[in-house]
Amino acid sequence: MSNRHLSRTISLQTLFAWDFNGKKDGDIEKIIANNFSNFAPSFDDGGFVKDLVLGVKNNIQEIDPYIVKYATEWPLDQITAIDRNILRLGIYELLFTETPPRVVINEAIEVAKSFGGDASGKFVNGVLGALYAEKPEIQVRDNKSEIEKEIEEIKKEDDINSTRKEGEISAG
Repeated sequence: MSNRHLSRTISLQTLFAWDFNGKKDGDIEKIIANNFSNFAPSFDDGGFVKDLVLGVKNNIQEIDPYIVKYATEWPLDQITAIDRNILRLGIYELLFTETPPRVVINEAIEVAKSFGGDASGKFVNGVLGALYAEKPEIQVRDNKSEIEKEIEEIKKEDDINSTRKEGEISAG
């Protein structure tokens, strides 16, 4: 399991417990610490879990309306707590971080498959995919990473071509 995947899993566990216990603000730091001690005692995530959890908590008033908008068949309080908090994490990362959107969506689907019900992966994919499709500012981040990959490939090709030319010159 990658470090970021483990961090997202701990973040989900934290948000689930926080949500399940009535979203008491004073509890969230304790829940994070408890989850680390129980599930990853020697893991140092560099603060990623805390950033995700507090990011969701601090932006929940902006995040939840997206769930309502894109999960049209389900009132927010009828979505399972696991799925609801996976969506919150995904929406937070899509809207408020620079994480490539495809990574966010894929990670959310994988976490949903691991912790949610049989249809959770498809449900999460549908909601996050709809948000992605409607927000060009999110799509641009994928394009940015694709452009950066293309630039890296071009640089590699240039390096290979330079090496070939040097070899031809010295052989010639």
